[in-house]
Formats: sequence, structure tokens, C-alpha cells
Amino acid sequence: MSNVFSTDFAGRNISLKANYVAAQADGAILVYYGDTVVLVTAVSLKSIREGVDFLPLTVDYQEMTFAAGKIPGGFFKREGRPNEREVLTSRIIDRAIRPLFTKGYYSETQLVATLLSVDKENDPDVASMIGASVALGISDIPFKGPIAGVRVGRINGELVANASPEKMKESE
Repeated sequence: MSNVFSTDFAGRNISLKANYVAAQADGAILVYYGDTVVLVTAVSLKSIREGVDFLPLTVDYQEMTFAAGKIPGGFFKREGRPNEREVLTSRIIDRAIRPLFTKGYYSETQLVATLLSVDKENDPDVASMIGASVALGISDIPFKGPIAGVRVGRINGELVANASPEKMKESE
């Protein structure tokens, strides 16, 4: 059974649908932010590997080409290496959530945010960060969250939250 939570976020509707897909994951969230859709899953090993004294956390953000309505053609038919934007978005999420894991928690943990659909108005990295927090929060992974993300710009001397990428180009 899925649970849906919707609210207004920076003047746009954001909906979080929990336990709708990826039933084998510890936590799975579909984030709808306008027409941008991101699937965020959190999975952790139930045991700790011997000799590990750090948190082996992997955060992956993936922009699938079909999300923008493009199908890879030519020689390369599959998704390639992560581009710079994907790497930076993964790092932003990692830096925000890593300090919030319980001290002494050393189980291998993976967080994967997959962009399924994108519009030109809503940035998927903000939706991915919110989805990461919720996916960890609904799982049994010891996480002292939640967190939230917002992109702030100054347009014509006024602070604007989560402006479209086109408007962010006008930001100071």
C-alpha cells in the first residue's frame, strides 16, 4: 500500500509517494515536483563487514536520457559515465546526509536517485535531496534526519527560492 503526501513547496506542488515501487528496498520514494519525477531508493546491508570502521555510503544520482525524451542512438545505445552535473548532485546529497547517520553505524549503504522525467521549470537535484531524506526516514536505517534542500537565487535584488533554471541565469 502506498502513502502519498502533497504540499506546496516554493509556489509549486510537491508530492511524495512512499512504498509504491521498489518494494525490496529499505526505503523507496517517488518525488513529483511539477512534472519532474525522481525515484529515490535507500538500501543497507543488515550486517557489518569485519574490519570496517567507517560508513561505506554510496550516493548515486542518475539522469536517464529518456527522462528528457531522448533515446541514445548511434554507436552508444546505453547510458554512459556520469556527467559532471550527476557527480555534483551526488556529492551535494552525500555531504548533506552523511553527518546524520548514527555514530558507529558501519553497514554498507546505497542511496540511488534516478531521474525518470524532467520539465524545464523544476530542478531535479532539489527533489532528489528531499527524496533522499524521506527514503532514509521511512527505512529502518538509523538516520537522524530529516533534511530539506532549496536553491536560492537573487533576482532583481529579491531572494527567490527554487526559481526555474532559466530564471536562475538572471540571478546575481
